[in-house]
Amino acid sequence: MTVPHKAPVVLLHALALDSRMWVAQQHALRAAGHQVWAPDQRGYGSSPLGAEALSLDTVADDLARGLDDRGVARAVLVGSSMGGYVAMAFLRRHPGRTAALALLGTRAGADDTATAAGRRAFADAVLDPDSRPAVLAAALPALVGSTTAARRPEVVAEVGTLVEAADPAAVAWCQRAIADRRDSFDILETTAVPAVVIAGAEDILVPAEETKRMANALPLGEYVVIPEAGHLAALEAPAAVSDALLDLLGRIPC
Repeated sequence: MTVPHKAPVVLLHALALDSRMWVAQQHALRAAGHQVWAPDQRGYGSSPLGAEALSLDTVADDLARGLDDRGVARAVLVGSSMGGYVAMAFLRRHPGRTAALALLGTRAGADDTATAAGRRAFADAVLDPDSRPAVLAAALPALVGSTTAARRPEVVAEVGTLVEAADPAAVAWCQRAIADRRDSFDILETTAVPAVVIAGAEDILVPAEETKRMANALPLGEYVVIPEAGHLAALEAPAAVSDALLDLLGRIPC
């Protein structure tokens, strides 16, 4: 019988959400005996935005300091959307500290010029009190899949509550940092740890061809598609995502 590896797990939240998006996964992983840390990233929840340089590297270094404070040398990184970008920045800046990797609803490629410009325009608009309500209302439908939108109004409401609670300055800071990020396929290709790319079958923000390419780039990567879920699979299909994470943890050598 294989004894599951009890590696500490870090859950990194998506843009404009916070650590509350991971409640179900925290419960499932802790029930299986894992130490779990779901931080509110810079500018979210109780974490101040600060005045440091505008970069995902800054957030990755925050993560490294948080692990140091907890006496954790290596951890399993689980990143959803923006959290995935932070995880990939951490891989580059802090090699050897990742025991396993899960990426959900995120991209390894850099933004093209038009996409980056769109992110910066969103950042400007979300800082304007007059335009903010309309901008957020327009963005919300893309965060969940069509099945969730039609059948799970409580999830749609939860996502809306989390997004509305986010500090506009933090959202703008993060959007600009994401727009400036570099391509990370090179770092995935050298990340030889158990890994999984989890894709919502109804995610309209991250194309399936990109998530498949990410899984193929990872030397030990697997690919899991969550049916009837969109960009925020952890909220839309919490049990399926928890099962995929537990499967990943079971692949870490003891």
